Amino acid sequence: MAIVPHTPALDHTNSPPDNESRWECRVYPGQLSQTSQVRTDLTCDLDRMTSLPVEAQEEMVLCLSEMFANACEHSRSGEDPDGRVVRTLDLPRPGTVRISIIDDGTPADAVTDTSPRMPRRRTKWDCERTERGRGLLMVGELASRWGFRPVLDFPFCAGLGTVIWAEFTHPTLIDAGNSCGGAR
Repeated sequence: MAIVPHTPALDHTNSPPDNESRWECRVYPGQLSQTSQVRTDLTCDLDRMTSLPVEAQEEMVLCLSEMFANACEHSRSGEDPDGRVVRTLDLPRPGTVRISIIDDGTPADAVTDTSPRMPRRRTKWDCERTERGRGLLMVGELASRWGFRPVLDFPFCAGLGTVIWAEFTHPTLIDAGNSCGGAR
């Protein structure tokens, strides 16, 4: 059973409304094949921020790709045919963009905690041969801050979903004023 609304991704081709600091959320099927659309939509949304350098935008899109892939791979969002993933985008404070991914929760057959976490320390030999497990390391390096939390922070709601977020601080956004569509 999915907890995320079953509505298609909406066309949010505008920046936040005046005097607001967030965009409407976007909802996607929990399928890795949607990654291209997720990336395209974020690029479109970030293009409205005229003061954001291309390199910073590319880093945000790369981190979003990893966070979306993790939600599809490690939660009910990707396991359930009706699974969904929600992407949010907001400006929590001047100069900072926050991207969040919300999944449908713990897979039905999970017996252990599936919270996002950094991989264990690896030897050089391990690093040269592994094909997986580097995504959150990359997010940790590119984002100013990142973290995760349960969708609902009540003990009886454990496993209902995880919000993973990454914040990107960039000096040009502080002086951008209203070039972000009303960001403060």
